[in-house]
Amino acid sequence: MTPEQLLAKLYELRKDYQNDDEPNDPNYLALHHAFLFISYNIDGFKKYAKEAMKGKESQNPPSA
Repeated sequence: MTPEQLLAKLYELRKDYQNDDEPNDPNYLALHHAFLFISYNIDGFKKYAKEAMKGKESQNPPSA
């Protein structure tokens, strides 16, 4: 999964929790602020995701 796909999924989850009747829902606020922080720091997130995916690939070698 690419960093852009991860960010898109976070955006989608944020929208799922958005509730105009309860603007202070803690789930929505957590997802909203995480989305904003990551999108403003996308270069750092890309570096992090690359390292995280590299570690995951070495733990799960491709099956033949």
